[in-house]
Amino acid sequence: MLIASWNINGVKARLDALTAWLTERRPDIACLQEIKSVDEGFPRKAIEDLGYHVETHGQKGFNGVALLSLKAPEEGSVLRGLPGDESDEQSRYIEALWQTEAGPLRVASIYLPNGNPLGTEKFDYKLAWMARLEKHAAGLLEREERLILAGDYNVIPEPTDAAKPDVWVNDALFQPESRGALRRLIHLGLVDALREVDESEAVYTFWDYQAGAWQKNNGIRIDHLLLSPEARIALRSVGIDKHVRGWEKPSDHVPIIAELAE
Repeated sequence: MLIASWNINGVKARLDALTAWLTERRPDIACLQEIKSVDEGFPRKAIEDLGYHVETHGQKGFNGVALLSLKAPEEGSVLRGLPGDESDEQSRYIEALWQTEAGPLRVASIYLPNGNPLGTEKFDYKLAWMARLEKHAAGLLEREERLILAGDYNVIPEPTDAAKPDVWVNDALFQPESRGALRRLIHLGLVDALREVDESEAVYTFWDYQAGAWQKNNGIRIDHLLLSPEARIALRSVGIDKHVRGWEKPSDHVPIIAELAE
């Protein structure tokens, strides 16, 4: 079973790339972030024609998350929006439950706030959002299900996760508070799937469009798959589809994929 996460950076602009990748990789569940589309405007037919069920939590012009799956999730299991703040109107979280031969599998697609610039309410919002995610994740872990919290976390965990870490010192993605919040989340009992199988350097999921970052491999790792202990037991491999960044009209992110035993 393949579970993938990809910040698509505008689903309509990247639809050809998305359908090509879905055809090539055929993930069982694909978590999308930054779809930049309202629910009714999401190009679902092109994806449904490939055999996928579509669940979205959209927003006009920015943000937005989606779950694409070969099998529909359990009826009534889709959660749109991160609990803990009813005033939060930003579409950054969607979660659903699937029944599989190996038991229940819960997957969330997460687009964590960027938080820049520092010293503004945007950074405060990022940290508050991460605190809400930590609380929600703690509750999910009590279910003792296979759980995958997948998405663009907008956090560089360690200096080895950036080609040029010094460049990010004054960026919200690399602040001690952001990194500490991610560590607290993981320390609930989650594991960083990629680092479970690959401790090498220069493993990135994002390359900026500017200054030839892709050509120079000046990237960062900010897209993560966090697994519960039950999902960790089933983990077989993790890969990054780096080649997708070289396609025509690419997203600045690439997909990250975990293979779980059925």
